[in-house]
Amino acid sequence: MWINLFALGVSLAAVFWLREYGQDLHVKTQSLVLVAVALALPIILLEWVFIKPWRNPSAGLDFRRVNFNWGRTALKLVGFYLTIGSVAFVYWLFPEYHGSFYDNYYAVVKAVLPWWMALAVPYFYLVDGAMQSPKDGYWQLGSWVMGNTKEVSGKAVGQLYLGWLVKLFFLPLMFVYLGNNLTNLLNFDFSSLLVNFKSVFDFTFNFLFYIDLLFVTVGYVCTLRLFDSHIRTVEPSFLGWGVALIGYQPFWSLFSGTYLKYDDAPAWGYWFWDTPWAYSLWGSIILLLIAVYVWASIPFGIRFSNLTHRGILTNGPYRFTKHPAYISKNISWWMISMPFMVSASGTEALRQSLLLLMVNFIYFMRARTEERHLSWDPTYVAYAHYIGERGAFAFLGRWFPILRFGHGRLFYRGKDAPAVEPLVSGASTSAKPAAKPV
Repeated sequence: MWINLFALGVSLAAVFWLREYGQDLHVKTQSLVLVAVALALPIILLEWVFIKPWRNPSAGLDFRRVNFNWGRTALKLVGFYLTIGSVAFVYWLFPEYHGSFYDNYYAVVKAVLPWWMALAVPYFYLVDGAMQSPKDGYWQLGSWVMGNTKEVSGKAVGQLYLGWLVKLFFLPLMFVYLGNNLTNLLNFDFSSLLVNFKSVFDFTFNFLFYIDLLFVTVGYVCTLRLFDSHIRTVEPSFLGWGVALIGYQPFWSLFSGTYLKYDDAPAWGYWFWDTPWAYSLWGSIILLLIAVYVWASIPFGIRFSNLTHRGILTNGPYRFTKHPAYISKNISWWMISMPFMVSASGTEALRQSLLLLMVNFIYFMRARTEERHLSWDPTYVAYAHYIGERGAFAFLGRWFPILRFGHGRLFYRGKDAPAVEPLVSGASTSAKPAAKPV
């Protein structure tokens, strides 16, 4: 955690420099790259010195017994370049990725892509030589392209493409959102903080989500086995993907506008504006909940991404509950929209409250499907049972057994469940596990 916090300090110092001296770099593409590198590079370097992530069993590397092989590396490069081409094809095919919304993202991709493609050659050669199980998804995809189908695992290739599907969907979205929040920070008038609490609330709200988006964006970029930040497995079920994607654009607008629009009435600020002490108190509680949400993102470091398993977190807020981000986020929505009191009638208040409960249920299902996915890792199973007995909300599991981890074999293997085939082969746990899918 201290490494991630130190790196955050470095990145925020880069934001300060941009505000004071880097006006020429206020173009989103340049400033975004600077603050992202200022976060990722210290984490990578300090982990390399103090944690030595390449030694983790989950990295699957052993540099004491290297076996370099240009033929194997060439097959992996074929698979890698094919996946990059597949991502480009998706961006070309779907209208969602046309237009100006993603222009800054494409500008960075075009600038970085040639270097990335070139550096992939020595990187794949180095990592392949140290891999204990070198025939990974890239190798199998490359082998399939070259006509060798005997050793190809459809499951491994499917996992490879699912991992890239996660990145091609979430990375541009988070990149654009991060750019918007960074622009607000760079242009914010700090003298307005002395005017009233509304200015304090607006700035803090944007600042907290900026930190969250910073870690999220860096996490989607830094999927590298050499740093043990690679994607180990990806959520394989349609249900898991469905309940995750529904909360993000463009799916959220399509779905919420038709079925789950619960915030038609004025929100909390409208009702408390004429009572300054109540406005400040209510707003502070909302900010505290959002701070917990952001606190839950910081421990990920360079390993955040939805729908994937990249390690098990047990530090930060995860020492108290398995899903601190979901809990704090959903409570904050009740505090912000207040559907239980702002509607014109009791019937309308009930209707909007039920709609928000449905949104809460979507996140409950996200938590359930994530737990099911992570249950392939015995480290997570041990952690989840510990939280179930000693976590901050363990009493809820005792009152409502359906909330307990392992309730029902539909979602979990459980302690005494029969052995099943893992999603992919290879080591899945680390000697020092860092819960949530990273």
